[in-house]
Amino acid sequence: MFQVKVLNQKVLEEVLEMPMVIEAIEQVYILKAEDKTTLFPMVFHEFNPGVADMDIKSGHLKGADIFGLKLVSWYGDNKDKGLPLLIGTTMIFDAKTGVPLAILNADHITGMRTGAAGAIGAKYLAKKDSKTMLMVGTGHIAQFEIAATLYAMPSIDKVIVHDPMSAETTHSYIKTIAQKLKDNFAITKQITFEAGTDLEAAVKSSHVIITATPSRQAMILKDWVQPGTHISCVGADMEGKQEIDEKLFKGNIVVVDDIHQAINVGETEKAYKTGIITENDIYSEMGDIILGRKPGRTSDDDITIFDTTGIALQDLMTSKIALELAKEKQLGITIDL
Repeated sequence: MFQVKVLNQKVLEEVLEMPMVIEAIEQVYILKAEDKTTLFPMVFHEFNPGVADMDIKSGHLKGADIFGLKLVSWYGDNKDKGLPLLIGTTMIFDAKTGVPLAILNADHITGMRTGAAGAIGAKYLAKKDSKTMLMVGTGHIAQFEIAATLYAMPSIDKVIVHDPMSAETTHSYIKTIAQKLKDNFAITKQITFEAGTDLEAAVKSSHVIITATPSRQAMILKDWVQPGTHISCVGADMEGKQEIDEKLFKGNIVVVDDIHQAINVGETEKAYKTGIITENDIYSEMGDIILGRKPGRTSDDDITIFDTTGIALQDLMTSKIALELAKEKQLGITIDL
């Protein structure tokens, strides 16, 4: 009855390029600031606590005439079955008719839009002449964060990498990341990559810090962060997760992608729930910064924080672009649903 496009990961890797995704996520923030979007309540369910769960993020992009959802499941036992632990699927619908438009593999889109979001935080909140970036975390998302930040911040010429669990992993990551950036993102710029096994020293020497870990306790302490530093917090996307010292939120510039989500499941959660800050202490959502309604920073000494919890609108807009490009290139398959 309905002609529905299906895009697998291979197609998505072929059609999506990081600069266009950065632009798409900026547009999402703008539409949100202009009240042309709606975020629906998150759904989270544990099938077996600590073993298997799933969450659904969904929303409506009024400005793009689509609505939809992303369902992500995590099954810890999948590693013994030769399957990915995380499996994600996105569904897109026509907002004018409710007709299903597409089913997409969510993995690559999640990586691209998450990387873009962290980089947008740096683009609008970091000092324009920032030279050194610190990437905390070496998981799947890390390469997306590094690639996006190098595109968004051309001044960056040094990247320090820190794996909080293993110095050995830190060193091995350094050996392969330049080739991954070249192969996966067409980044050929000469960048100095350095293993930051001493996290305190790495934090003190970095202008832009991006955290993307599953941590549930602060790794970066307030006293380590130097004036003028920007931090994009990516890893905290569920209640109880935390990557930076909650005391950093007091008196510094805090920008979020969505206030409600940030104080409930984001990096901002602990600072908010322990009374260190209130909602009124949150400086802005990102859309207002991009639109120029507020400056990203007031001086070179400001410490800025971008709490990006990841919102469904990012997945929807990136999916829309992928669908358009796949259609132009006659990629993907169409099913009769």
